[in-house]
Amino acid sequence: MKQVSIIGIGLIGGSFALDLKHYISGVRITGIDQNETHLSEALELEIIDQIGDLNSLVDADLVVLAIPVNAALEVLPEVLNLISDQAVVIDMGSTKEAICKAVSTHPKRTQFLATHPIAGTEFSGPSAAIKGLFENKTNIICEVEKTLPALGEVVLTLFKNMGMHLRFMPAKDHDKHIAYVSHLSHISSFMLGKTVIDKEKNERDIFDMAGSGFESTVRLAKSSPDMWTPIFEQNKANVIETLTEYIQNLNQFKAYMEQDNFEAVHNEMKNTNHIKQILKGIA
Repeated sequence: MKQVSIIGIGLIGGSFALDLKHYISGVRITGIDQNETHLSEALELEIIDQIGDLNSLVDADLVVLAIPVNAALEVLPEVLNLISDQAVVIDMGSTKEAICKAVSTHPKRTQFLATHPIAGTEFSGPSAAIKGLFENKTNIICEVEKTLPALGEVVLTLFKNMGMHLRFMPAKDHDKHIAYVSHLSHISSFMLGKTVIDKEKNERDIFDMAGSGFESTVRLAKSSPDMWTPIFEQNKANVIETLTEYIQNLNQFKAYMEQDNFEAVHNEMKNTNHIKQILKGIA
């Protein structure tokens, strides 16, 4: 793992590069990105050591795809075509079923490991990269049995050294679960922001009157639409299912209020308080 190529030098790719430099002595990181400004910035910040392109992948021991999921579907097969027989490729996208299917019959499928480290912020670009971003975060690994054990073990050991908690599950299950705990959260945040913007035309009023509750709930609405639109597209069926259930709950809550049934309102919130225990961790 002395030569690493990272395709997509943004928050995730940049943060992973910083951790690689911390955990692997002497590692040399090549950055590949369509955004030349990002590459220049990453060089200046010493996130990467040099700029490369797809042709330089032949020298890589590890290739990391940290690009929007729609782009990953096109780039991954090409990357597998170019790497050496000893290299391993990982992706870090928020959907897994589509990308696993995209290379299911590729001759070098065994050199690919599908991963999803559940970490990030609402910011983007190399300047948003954070050393230690992945520590104590869950990393979901899909179809590990389809990766050469020797290659997979090297990557999994690296993840563990970075302090990640590993979970293994089928790609289809991943996409269903992540629709509830991640994708729905982003849609809720975007639509809360839209509701307030549409109603409160005076931006100063929003700034002055918004409390910490609004700020924390709408934080994800600052996320990149370029990244999240392809995620919603690839996970469309699961996201629609979660939205249907969410809307049903909202309508029920609204109905309780219209009926002046505030005992039911109280009970709904009290029952949901159980989320506090869940988020503290399950042994």
